[in-house]
Amino acid sequence: MLSPVASFSPAAAAGTSSLEAMGYAAPRWLPGGNLQTIWPALYARRFDGPAPVYRRERWSTPDGTDFIDVDFVDAPMPGARPLLVLFHGLEGSSRSHYAEAFAAFAASRGMAFAVPHFRGCSGEMNLAPRAYHSGDFEEIGWILARMREQHASKGGGPVLAAGVSLGGNALMRWACEAGETASGVVSAVASVCAPLDLAAGGEAIGKGFNRLVYTRMFLSTMKPKALAKLAQFPGLFDRERLVSTRNLYEFDNVFTAPLHGFRDADDYWARGSAKPHLASIRVPALVVNARNDPFIPACSLPKPGEVGSYVTLWQPEHGGHVGFPMGLPPGHVRGMPEQVGGWLQLHGGASADGGGLPPGRE
Repeated sequence: MLSPVASFSPAAAAGTSSLEAMGYAAPRWLPGGNLQTIWPALYARRFDGPAPVYRRERWSTPDGTDFIDVDFVDAPMPGARPLLVLFHGLEGSSRSHYAEAFAAFAASRGMAFAVPHFRGCSGEMNLAPRAYHSGDFEEIGWILARMREQHASKGGGPVLAAGVSLGGNALMRWACEAGETASGVVSAVASVCAPLDLAAGGEAIGKGFNRLVYTRMFLSTMKPKALAKLAQFPGLFDRERLVSTRNLYEFDNVFTAPLHGFRDADDYWARGSAKPHLASIRVPALVVNARNDPFIPACSLPKPGEVGSYVTLWQPEHGGHVGFPMGLPPGHVRGMPEQVGGWLQLHGGASADGGGLPPGRE
């Protein structure tokens, strides 16, 4: 049985649209959204046994001017196995704690697994002036289309897609834009802790403890990358303004918005947010957000009346930002990928198994 210090409800396997369906309860030894965010990322176990071994492919972008790097874990057995595609979060990679936990889940189910890196996130600077952003649905679209084509050419089964944080909003933004055509590419999609209202999330992360800890952490890698981009393309933006940015709003105003065709940060956050468009989704979609996520105010989360019949909302009271730790110290983060991945399998037709948490996990 599950340890009493943390649990997932078996109701999650049923795939209901109830906001309580996930049924997550945080460990008593790890209270609060900040601890449930920071500890899992740094210390919790991600997998049993050795770390995932990735096989990297470099893909040229459709216009031939740039590349992305995609890390794969091939299915252990040939045949019509599902492919689970994971889009990482802001400054994430295939080595992020959640990515390795999803890789372990996929391996346990005999699935192929892939993490496409957003431009500049694979350890090597990309070639074009642009980088990546939270509303980058066109990027998501060509990646998924190529995944579908490549996987099908090998006799593979359904393609399932999940996105975490920034990657989750971008994935849902693509599903909104794709509408009826999405089902020709993927069988089901899921977002985990995505800032579906970018303005609300941007405001929250720019205040108090969030600004001191999370904003500083993100800018510590984003600023050097932007300056490296400026070295590639002199005059691309104002260096002094970039160096003086103190929060993500200011950074997006100087760098992200103008480089990706937006007027300013307000325009980017408004047009890039998936929340206003969720009713347009026409493929099974799961949207998971913890209500104590320090990055995303609970009041900004979508309500059942704001989404269409294809969208299932899971909004447990606890979990932090992409945390959802379980078990005794140091804890593990395997439960959330098993619940989300199991939902994708069930609703994407990839398995007759509902994919709930296996007995004995603790």
